[in-house]
Amino acid sequence: MKSHLLAYSHFTEEEIAKVLYHFEEKKFKKRDLVIEAGHVDSYQYFITQGCVRGYIVDYNGKEHNIAFGFEEFWFGDMESFTNNTKAHYNYQALEDLTVLAISKSNWDKISNEVPAFIEYSRNLFRNAMIFQQNRIAKHLMQTAEQRYEQLIYENPKVLQRISLKNIASYLGVTPEFISILRKKAAQK
Repeated sequence: MKSHLLAYSHFTEEEIAKVLYHFEEKKFKKRDLVIEAGHVDSYQYFITQGCVRGYIVDYNGKEHNIAFGFEEFWFGDMESFTNNTKAHYNYQALEDLTVLAISKSNWDKISNEVPAFIEYSRNLFRNAMIFQQNRIAKHLMQTAEQRYEQLIYENPKVLQRISLKNIASYLGVTPEFISILRKKAAQK
């Protein structure tokens, strides 16, 4: 966590200690729901070990993956966290998961006490917004094969840690289509 903080802002050792004091370590087993849609979740989570998938459930009950998170990744339902409303998103541990969790009240407290944390938050949220905008643009502008190739290029560990079913859902294709793409790549 310390290296992540320093990558996004300038903290003194004292400020880092103050920030880290407000986090609590939580552990989840594989398949546990960390965040469940329909429930208020007043935490943001920083992964120290394991991975999660974020997903929504449509009107037909079909799950759609919207994110995967690995070590040094933040996740949470931002609207629920910020506005104390029911979450729209589910986050499920795909492996045994260890996170550092911070409550909304502690986030606000640190923001008031440590100016570097405000800069850190601003940079973090800016990068998250850019990522989401790029994800939407790629989904609309690229073919499924291009999206698959880019996902693997940008994050090769996806193939080792995420099932084809979950990758397919994230890309908006069928698992069979992913199998075809993998066979095609193996023949190159």
